[in-house]
Amino acid sequence: MFELRKLPYDTGAFGDFLSAETFSYHHGKHHNTYVTNLNNLIQNTDFAGKDLVSIIKGSSGGLFNNAAQVYNHDFYFDCISPKACEPNAQLKDALEKAFGSLENFKAEFIKGATGVFGSGWFWLVMDAKSQKLEFAATSNAATPITENKIPLLVVDVWEHAYYVDHRNARPVYLEKFYAHINWDFVGKAYEWALKEGVNSITFYANELHPIS
Repeated sequence: MFELRKLPYDTGAFGDFLSAETFSYHHGKHHNTYVTNLNNLIQNTDFAGKDLVSIIKGSSGGLFNNAAQVYNHDFYFDCISPKACEPNAQLKDALEKAFGSLENFKAEFIKGATGVFGSGWFWLVMDAKSQKLEFAATSNAATPITENKIPLLVVDVWEHAYYVDHRNARPVYLEKFYAHINWDFVGKAYEWALKEGVNSITFYANELHPIS
């Protein structure tokens, strides 16, 4: 059985970025519903007892949607922090190489996330073969791990992620999101991606959802 992951911070500590009320709905209700649905859908199937990434890569329809949304939300909640921080030297160099400068990375990230039509996600990923950093936009529950793209950073642009605090002002939400990126987590994700490739995806998911 999968369980709703615990958040590693005080949900009232994000100032005017995200309120405790938003976390109550986003994590406590939306994220929890995906976990509950996933557990119900895998009962008495070949997916019972399998790890989260295997379910995502081997399923379709409603099962895929709920399993992928568990993973996507897990990753999103690790990508934000109440405390501001900066990319480490290794990640900073990689971002500057891929996007020209940190300023250009920020501009392109916010532009790309603003342009996601409807509900979805905007990611910074590493291509497993080339090890190049690139952006990926996904709709609804879609996730780049199905294409062997290794997530490093993601922002949730479903309106339930920000509507309580910012109504439909997605660009305002994205500016505040950028100021609260957990660069320590992103840096570790990049380090593990370089070392372990696509195996780092399963390692991350299994840390949160160990299979006994």
